[in-house]
Amino acid sequence: MYSDPMNEFHLGDHHPLHLKVIMSLDYGDKYIGVATYCVNRDPYPTPYGRIANKGEDYILNEIKKLISDECVDIVVMGLPYLLDGKATPQTQKLEAFTQRLSSFLQLPIQTQDETLSTYEAESRMKNSPQYNFQVDYSQIDAVAASVILEDFIRTTRKNSSL
Repeated sequence: MYSDPMNEFHLGDHHPLHLKVIMSLDYGDKYIGVATYCVNRDPYPTPYGRIANKGEDYILNEIKKLISDECVDIVVMGLPYLLDGKATPQTQKLEAFTQRLSSFLQLPIQTQDETLSTYEAESRMKNSPQYNFQVDYSQIDAVAASVILEDFIRTTRKNSSL
């Protein structure tokens, strides 16, 4: 088991999220990016994949399958805001989707500001040999979801409670 107290994603053995599996979602019009992280076991959140946006019923069922396959304890939904922190029509759409998802899954769902997560994902890809220093659009949604999950863990660590 991985446990490094110097790791910025380590939350401590007595934290309520200790050894919980968290899945984050970056909801887009074409794809929903997915990332996962097991707190204090994995070294950091990692991109998992993406779900094609083929309508809400399809998305809900695919998310449910992933949760079952990966034994997910908590879902983090990225919510887009403008740079000044104001909500957009897309923010409101995703807040409504998050409510439906919560009812469908019966699992804790947290939200996280995803402002600039895709920009950060592009930057990481351009600076990484893993992606041949290029933006890989087949993986960008999952990388953005991992950025959202990293931000969630950092925020949780800073607030030291859920």
